Amino acid sequence: MTWLLSSKTLGLAMIATLAVNSTLATAQEYPLEIEHALGTTVLTQKPERIATVAWANHEIPLSLGVVPVGFAAAGFGDDDNSGLLPWVEAHFAEIDAPLPALFDEGDGIDFEAVAASQPDVILAAYSGLSQSDYDTLSQIAPVVAYTEGPWATDWRDMILLNSAGMGMAEEGEALVERLETTIADTAAAHTELEGKTAMFVTHLDPTNLGRISFYNDNDARVQFFHDLGMVSPAIVKQNSPPGKYSGEISSELIDELNDVDILVTYGGQALVDQLEAHPLTSRLPAVENGAIVLLGNTPLGAAANPTPMSIPWLLDDYADLLSEAARQSD
Repeated sequence: MTWLLSSKTLGLAMIATLAVNSTLATAQEYPLEIEHALGTTVLTQKPERIATVAWANHEIPLSLGVVPVGFAAAGFGDDDNSGLLPWVEAHFAEIDAPLPALFDEGDGIDFEAVAASQPDVILAAYSGLSQSDYDTLSQIAPVVAYTEGPWATDWRDMILLNSAGMGMAEEGEALVERLETTIADTAAAHTELEGKTAMFVTHLDPTNLGRISFYNDNDARVQFFHDLGMVSPAIVKQNSPPGKYSGEISSELIDELNDVDILVTYGGQALVDQLEAHPLTSRLPAVENGAIVLLGNTPLGAAANPTPMSIPWLLDDYADLLSEAARQSD
């Protein structure tokens, strides 16, 4: 999909390549049209009341000094049941601002709560919005959705697309540059990660090897591996069709995991024990070498899906865990 970048239209292709012209991005004259996978969003003026839905979109306005009028409560990784992940909670403590409305998305988007926040725009660049969700939200306010497919937006485009929807494209580009510098510095301090093959497994049950599921190259978690110098094994590359964020293979192809140096998963030690005991999975090099990173349902597990505020929060700890696994794989 192509964006026509003019005084009235900001282009997807340029966001995707980070090649936003700073003069035009600063201008962002209105009405502003933003094309995305679910339609075209038209903003008649710079929004003041910003709401977000789905995972982490609220971190873009917060990172740019704007408190949303409402955003989705955290579920996964919220270890104190506050509805906030630790880095967001710390941010609100630092700015000493009251919490806005937290939308409960346990059963899907709470459209009534979003409408009650009276937003001028709804940010959802990283989300799994269906066309129906988008159409319903659009009756409340203009919606900024994803460019390729559900949950297939990387952290850079999440920032650039959402910041454009706020009328703060230049500030969003500067935020991306700052985070890229932070990541590059960390990668330079963990040279053992360079060139290692890493796979983020979502389902690998040695008691039932009917399927093996994993995030693919379109997923932000896997792209974060690449940011740190790691690469995807062949099986991940081969199962990364456009617009899809995950892949799956049958147990008959388990040997395809032999070129995986590092396995990352949300499982716990019990899973490792099972993998080591099973006659098939125990022969996988990553299992034999103990090159497994366990994240669990923890803040670190949540932060492995990189977002503007989680990146500086998790980066050192995550890189240390990956580096330890990388050394085990040698």
